[in-house]
Amino acid sequence: MRVIAGSARHLKLKTIEGMGTRPTTDRIKETLFNMLSFYVEDSTFLDLFSGSGGIGIEALSRGARQAVFVEQNRKAVACIEENLVHTHLKDKAVVMSKDVLTALRILEDRKQIFDYIFMDPPYGKLLEKEAVLYLDGSALCDEDTIIIIESDLETDFSWVSNTDFEITREKIYKTNKHTFLQKK
Repeated sequence: MRVIAGSARHLKLKTIEGMGTRPTTDRIKETLFNMLSFYVEDSTFLDLFSGSGGIGIEALSRGARQAVFVEQNRKAVACIEENLVHTHLKDKAVVMSKDVLTALRILEDRKQIFDYIFMDPPYGKLLEKEAVLYLDGSALCDEDTIIIIESDLETDFSWVSNTDFEITREKIYKTNKHTFLQKK
């Protein structure tokens, strides 16, 4: 896994061993950031269920003003911190070693609004639903915030219609998909 573009272009990123995380492949990451490319610069980026931090680091490398990484696995948190030092992006990053809902409450108290909220939760546990339901009544996002959820192909998002969000785009890959949400 590597940084695709920007200030840290071509630098390799570490990942934790085992199946505890599923790093987004370089090809999928490149496709995602090609869709977002003109809007990432000077943005604020929230990377939930961060794993090794590859998505948030890519955003920082491409000019995001700040990225907040939320990950509760301690080995993954250490990996994120190493990757931030290696890419010289640590000064633009905040790493929170917490579960996602606790982190969201803390961030809410700080009154920060994010331009992008990316999440890649463990598949099949409906953690993306819990996070989006929290965000539905949250000041962490506004009508311009784009929420991107990486999930397996079978993940059902019909529940989104019961929120103030709508699905604005879906990009399907061979084994997973990105679902984009914005406030109605």
